[in-house]
Amino acid sequence: MSAEQEISTDSSSILLPIRRCLESFSKAVEAGDSRRSEESISELDEYLDSNFHPAFSDPNDEEIQSNCVLAVHHIRSFLTNPSLDQAIVDALSFELPKVVAKLAGTSQRCSDVVDSIINHFIIKCSPRDMISVFSEALDLYGKTTDSPGYVSAILRGFSTAFLSLERRQVEQIKVALPILLNAVKAAAIDVDDRDIDSENLFEGAVCIADSILEICKKLEVGTNGQLCGLLRLYVLEMMTVVSIVTRDNVSSHLSVVKRLSSFFTYCGLSYADLLTNHGADPLINLKYETDDLMDCFGYAKHGAVLSVIWGHISDEVAQAAGQDESILKDELRSSQSRRWLAVGMMKYIFSLSNLPCVLKKHAADFLLVITENCDQQDMDEEMICSIFTPHVISTLQAIISVITNAPDAELRKTAFAALKRVLADNPSSLRLDMMHVLIKTSTSSSMVALLLDCIRENLREDHIKLREEKVLSCSSTFWNASILNLVEFVLLPPDGGPPSLPEQCDKVHSALNLYRYVLITEKTGKTNYTGVLSKSNLEKAYKKWFLPLRALLIHKENTSAFQEPVINIWSGLNPLNLVLYRCIELVEENIKQS
Repeated sequence: MSAEQEISTDSSSILLPIRRCLESFSKAVEAGDSRRSEESISELDEYLDSNFHPAFSDPNDEEIQSNCVLAVHHIRSFLTNPSLDQAIVDALSFELPKVVAKLAGTSQRCSDVVDSIINHFIIKCSPRDMISVFSEALDLYGKTTDSPGYVSAILRGFSTAFLSLERRQVEQIKVALPILLNAVKAAAIDVDDRDIDSENLFEGAVCIADSILEICKKLEVGTNGQLCGLLRLYVLEMMTVVSIVTRDNVSSHLSVVKRLSSFFTYCGLSYADLLTNHGADPLINLKYETDDLMDCFGYAKHGAVLSVIWGHISDEVAQAAGQDESILKDELRSSQSRRWLAVGMMKYIFSLSNLPCVLKKHAADFLLVITENCDQQDMDEEMICSIFTPHVISTLQAIISVITNAPDAELRKTAFAALKRVLADNPSSLRLDMMHVLIKTSTSSSMVALLLDCIRENLREDHIKLREEKVLSCSSTFWNASILNLVEFVLLPPDGGPPSLPEQCDKVHSALNLYRYVLITEKTGKTNYTGVLSKSNLEKAYKKWFLPLRALLIHKENTSAFQEPVINIWSGLNPLNLVLYRCIELVEENIKQS
């Protein structure tokens, strides 16, 4: 028995206004009364919204869900009536898809009926005209509706319309992609915790990829290259969108990620190429296209790296992409240049502020894996600086942003471990240069303190190597004059005056400890690699760094001695005071002996 045959008396009263609106629209079209036809559609839209919008908030209310399905069934029955004039169908095609699509997110049953209505228009009307209608419909998202199910229904309509095109498919798809991608991104933000919202939205998005793939296969070899490039970019862009809405529930989106990954083989995408940025960049082929088309793929490179991370998370995803992550990781461990390229690409993950912490943690873990027991080759430092270093530094800066801002303690811990491992994968001289950049660009006192402590660790390791003659000269170690430049950067900031306390207490404390360690080590070893023992540097440290800092601390102690709210702040400065006075004693002692 059909849904129409099951209509009760109460249901008839619900459906009667729908019938009246549709019949009024038909009469207006026949009479050429455009104003009345518009009013009829508006009345239908308002009626459906006021009577069936509660179905979104209460998906378990069987009565309202059933009535909603009956309503769209009723509309479909009217539309598919063989006696309905084609002129009326054509007129309805401009507005009715937008009206019924608003109900697609209420339930799967309703979504199926909405799809059948939209498909009927594609069959009865021009697919090219329907693509224009669907484009207008997506432009309305956020204005007349905020249901992700609405976008999903229109996406499925796009997919069917694309496949129905007989010519100029590439041109139509290029125009439509920016519109539908922007709508998917907007709808993804509105996806709630109901699985049907997320599943339906991304099912529609994957349908677009399916249709583009089918068209690529139909076109002659040699003429489908541009469309295949668009498919690659679309899949990578969607990989980012899915990743962003994953939140902390990775498993909930594995099925969508696997489906997106299944396009990799046809598109010629490999993890190695995506992660090391080898081969032609798909965006290069679009450099002469419209700004709208270029802009809609702003997350493609993020998606390239995220695809690899998803493969790292799940073997099933890697298999769907036709990739073997273990081979990739072995290749990266054995090739330093490829590894650095991979590290450089990771900035797209760590710099993406709205990416869930769980994916950034997996990215940090991936870095730890590819830098574990890895091979280091002798390479020309000038080439390294020009090709690899800028990208590696960008990634390190993005990791630092995660360490200083991420709310998840486990992520911060893993990210810091990855930061140290990536730094250790560089020659000492370049590593120190990188740390200079990181320290001078960081706005976090605590982060600068950690980096200065890392430098002290490296100095200790290099000192052992120098003592055991495992390195030929100090030029290939951290032991050089630039160490004092870092101490000065903290104790005598470029903008003048002593450092601000207590805000910069952490990094000042670490800088003092670093100076003390260097001075004691050089004095004990009877060396002067850093120049710390030269009289001019001793006097500079004494007069320009330490005495102004001591004066500042004394001033703060005197002005806050009887102010109870700042007692805790002052007690936090006590350790700094102790280190400062020890540095002053050491400098005074060495000045006398020089």
